[in-house]
Amino acid sequence: MSDLAAARARYVASIARREAITSPRLLEALAAVPREAFLGKGPWRIKSEAARLYRLTPSADPVHLYDNVLVAIDARRRLDTGLPSLWAHFIDVLDIKERDRVVQIGCGLGYFSAVLSRMVGPKGRVMAIECDERLARRAASFLHAYPNVEVVHGDGREQIRESADVIIIHAGFSHPHPLWLEALRPRGRLLVPLTQRDREGAALKITRKGEGKRKGFEAKAVQQIRIYPGQGRGMTALDDRVADWWQRASALAPLRFRGIEQGLPSDG
Repeated sequence: MSDLAAARARYVASIARREAITSPRLLEALAAVPREAFLGKGPWRIKSEAARLYRLTPSADPVHLYDNVLVAIDARRRLDTGLPSLWAHFIDVLDIKERDRVVQIGCGLGYFSAVLSRMVGPKGRVMAIECDERLARRAASFLHAYPNVEVVHGDGREQIRESADVIIIHAGFSHPHPLWLEALRPRGRLLVPLTQRDREGAALKITRKGEGKRKGFEAKAVQQIRIYPGQGRGMTALDDRVADWWQRASALAPLRFRGIEQGLPSDG
C-alpha cells in the first residue's frame, strides 16, 4: 500500500470512529473520493478544528490533506473547506440513500458534492449550488468526472427547481427558508446551520412529516457549529434573536410546525 493510500485509509477510519458513522455508503465514498482533486496545487494552508491560525503543509504531497483539518479556500475571508468529521457526521444523520435527489447549497470547491455523488449512485442526482461565481466555475471543473452532479451558480434561496429527498446547507442562516421546506419530498430531510453574526450557532435537522393538509415539519438540534455566513443572511440584532430562538426551542424537544412566517415557525 502506498503512503497516500495508507493515509486515506487512516483518515476514513479515524472519522468513522470519532463520529460513530453508521452508513457504509458514506465510508465507501470517503475512501473513494480524492480530497486533493478538489483543491488547488499545494502546499496548502490548513488548521485544526480548534486552531485560530493556519499553518502551511510541509510540501505539496497530498498525504498532508488526509487528516481532520480545514483547508483554506480564501484565507483572507476565513473561507475554508468543511471539517471532514463534522460534515461526515451531518451527512450520516441525513440517512442518504441510493437514488436520492440531493440539493447542496454552498458547495464550495465540490469535495462533499463528490462524496454525495458516490452515495446516491448513478441513478441519483446532486444539485450543487454555489453563490460565488469563481468557486462555482472551479467546482464544475473539478466535478466533471461526476455526471450525476449539476453545479449551479446562483442563490440557494431561489435556485431549487424541483423536489428533493435531502437538502444540505453549507452556510449559516438565521432561519430555514420557506423554499427549502416546500422543496422537501415526503420524509425529506433538511440540514441547516442557524447562526449568529459571530458565525456561532447550531445545525438543525428538519424532517417533513405527512402529506397534503397533514403536511408538517419536525426540527431537532444536531450539533453546535461555527460556519461562514450564507448569502442573504440578515445581519441585524433581530436576525440573531430569531436564530437563537430556533436553537433554544429545537434543543429542548423536537419542534413541530407547518410553515415559516417572518422567520419563525407557524401552524398556519
